[in-house]
Amino acid sequence: MIGVRAATPGDCDAVVAVWEACGLTRPWNDPVADFRRALGHDAATVIVAEEDRRIVGTAMTGFDGHRGWIYYLGVAPDRQGRGMARQLLDTACDWLRQRGCPKVELMLREGNPAAGLYEHLGWERQQVHVFARWLA
Repeated sequence: MIGVRAATPGDCDAVVAVWEACGLTRPWNDPVADFRRALGHDAATVIVAEEDRRIVGTAMTGFDGHRGWIYYLGVAPDRQGRGMARQLLDTACDWLRQRGCPKVELMLREGNPAAGLYEHLGWERQQVHVFARWLA
Protein backbone atom coordinates (compact mmCIF):
# COMPACT_ATOMS: atom_id res chain seq x y z
CA MET A 1 0.00 0.00 0.00
CA ILE A 2 1.33 3.43 -0.96
CA GLY A 3 0.94 6.29 1.47
CA VAL A 4 1.83 9.93 0.88
CA ARG A 5 2.69 12.34 3.69
CA ALA A 6 4.85 15.31 4.63
CA ALA A 7 8.42 14.40 5.50
CA THR A 8 9.74 14.74 9.02
CA PRO A 9 13.32 15.57 10.08
CA GLY A 10 13.96 11.86 10.73
CA ASP A 11 13.29 11.08 7.05
CA CYS A 12 16.37 12.94 5.82
CA ASP A 13 18.63 9.96 5.09
CA ALA A 14 15.90 8.00 3.30
CA VAL A 15 14.84 11.02 1.23
CA VAL A 16 18.42 11.83 0.20
CA ALA A 17 18.92 8.16 -0.71
CA VAL A 18 15.97 8.38 -3.14
CA TRP A 19 17.38 11.59 -4.63
CA GLU A 20 20.75 9.92 -5.13
CA ALA A 21 19.23 6.74 -6.60
CA CYS A 22 17.33 8.89 -9.10
CA GLY A 23 20.39 10.94 -10.09
CA LEU A 24 18.88 14.18 -8.77
CA THR A 25 21.79 15.33 -6.63
CA ARG A 26 24.68 17.44 -7.87
CA PRO A 27 28.10 17.99 -6.29
CA TRP A 28 27.50 21.73 -5.88
CA ASN A 29 24.25 21.22 -3.90
CA ASP A 30 24.20 19.74 -0.43
CA PRO A 31 21.06 17.57 -0.43
CA VAL A 32 20.95 17.33 3.37
CA ALA A 33 21.02 21.12 3.63
CA ASP A 34 18.34 21.37 0.90
CA PHE A 35 16.12 18.95 2.84
CA ARG A 36 16.61 20.77 6.13
CA ARG A 37 15.96 24.20 4.57
CA ALA A 38 12.70 22.96 3.06
CA LEU A 39 11.48 21.53 6.36
CA GLY A 40 12.64 24.59 8.26
CA HIS A 41 10.53 26.97 6.21
CA ASP A 42 6.74 27.19 6.34
CA ALA A 43 6.56 28.06 2.62
CA ALA A 44 8.05 24.68 1.67
CA THR A 45 7.72 20.99 2.36
CA VAL A 46 9.03 17.65 1.21
CA ILE A 47 6.34 15.15 0.37
CA VAL A 48 7.21 11.47 0.56
CA ALA A 49 5.61 8.34 -0.82
CA GLU A 50 5.96 5.26 1.35
CA GLU A 51 5.51 1.62 0.55
CA ASP A 52 5.76 -0.92 3.38
CA ARG A 53 7.18 1.86 5.61
CA ARG A 54 10.00 2.53 3.12
CA ILE A 55 10.30 5.96 1.49
CA VAL A 56 10.24 5.30 -2.25
CA GLY A 57 9.37 8.71 -3.69
CA THR A 58 9.75 12.42 -2.96
CA ALA A 59 8.73 15.88 -4.14
CA MET A 60 10.14 19.06 -2.61
CA THR A 61 7.48 21.73 -2.92
CA GLY A 62 7.54 25.45 -2.24
CA PHE A 63 5.50 28.61 -2.80
CA ASP A 64 7.21 31.97 -3.20
CA GLY A 65 3.97 33.99 -3.17
CA HIS A 66 3.87 34.19 -6.97
CA ARG A 67 4.44 30.64 -8.22
CA GLY A 68 4.70 27.19 -6.78
CA TRP A 69 7.76 25.10 -7.48
CA ILE A 70 8.48 21.40 -7.41
CA TYR A 71 12.02 20.09 -7.09
CA TYR A 72 13.60 16.72 -6.36
CA LEU A 73 10.65 14.78 -7.73
CA GLY A 74 11.86 11.22 -7.82
CA VAL A 75 10.67 7.66 -7.43
CA ALA A 76 13.06 4.86 -6.51
CA PRO A 77 14.11 3.12 -9.73
CA ASP A 78 12.64 -0.22 -8.61
CA ARG A 79 9.24 1.44 -8.01
CA GLN A 80 8.92 3.55 -11.17
CA GLY A 81 6.06 3.05 -13.59
CA ARG A 82 3.42 2.48 -10.90
CA GLY A 83 1.82 5.94 -10.77
CA MET A 84 3.79 7.26 -7.78
CA ALA A 85 5.14 10.29 -9.64
CA ARG A 86 1.59 11.30 -10.55
CA GLN A 87 0.49 10.81 -6.94
CA LEU A 88 3.38 12.94 -5.68
CA LEU A 89 2.65 15.66 -8.26
CA ASP A 90 -1.05 15.68 -7.37
CA THR A 91 -0.24 15.91 -3.65
CA ALA A 92 2.27 18.72 -4.25
CA CYS A 93 -0.30 20.61 -6.34
CA ASP A 94 -2.93 20.16 -3.61
CA TRP A 95 -0.46 21.51 -1.01
CA LEU A 96 0.14 24.55 -3.21
CA ARG A 97 -3.57 25.05 -3.99
CA GLN A 98 -4.32 25.12 -0.25
CA ARG A 99 -1.92 28.07 0.03
CA GLY A 100 -3.57 30.07 -2.76
CA CYS A 101 -0.96 29.29 -5.39
CA PRO A 102 -2.25 30.05 -8.92
CA LYS A 103 0.38 28.19 -10.98
CA VAL A 104 3.04 25.57 -10.38
CA GLU A 105 6.27 25.03 -12.26
CA LEU A 106 9.01 22.49 -12.05
CA MET A 107 12.54 22.54 -13.35
CA LEU A 108 13.99 19.61 -15.21
CA ARG A 109 17.60 19.34 -16.25
CA GLU A 110 18.35 18.79 -19.93
CA GLY A 111 18.56 15.12 -20.73
CA ASN A 112 16.34 13.99 -17.86
CA PRO A 113 14.33 11.07 -19.26
CA ALA A 114 11.29 12.08 -17.17
CA ALA A 115 10.42 14.89 -19.61
CA GLY A 116 8.05 12.59 -21.48
CA LEU A 117 6.26 11.71 -18.25
CA TYR A 118 5.46 15.34 -17.49
CA GLU A 119 4.16 15.95 -20.99
CA HIS A 120 2.05 12.78 -20.74
CA LEU A 121 0.55 14.10 -17.47
CA GLY A 122 -0.44 17.41 -19.09
CA TRP A 123 2.46 19.63 -18.06
CA GLU A 124 3.50 22.16 -20.72
CA ARG A 125 7.07 23.03 -21.63
CA GLN A 126 7.65 26.74 -20.99
CA GLN A 127 9.77 29.02 -23.15
CA VAL A 128 11.86 30.28 -20.25
CA HIS A 129 15.58 30.40 -19.59
CA VAL A 130 16.72 29.96 -16.02
CA PHE A 131 19.63 32.04 -14.78
CA ALA A 132 21.34 31.46 -11.47
CA ARG A 133 23.75 33.19 -9.14
CA TRP A 134 25.25 31.83 -5.93
CA LEU A 135 24.57 33.91 -2.81
CA ALA A 136 26.57 31.78 -0.37
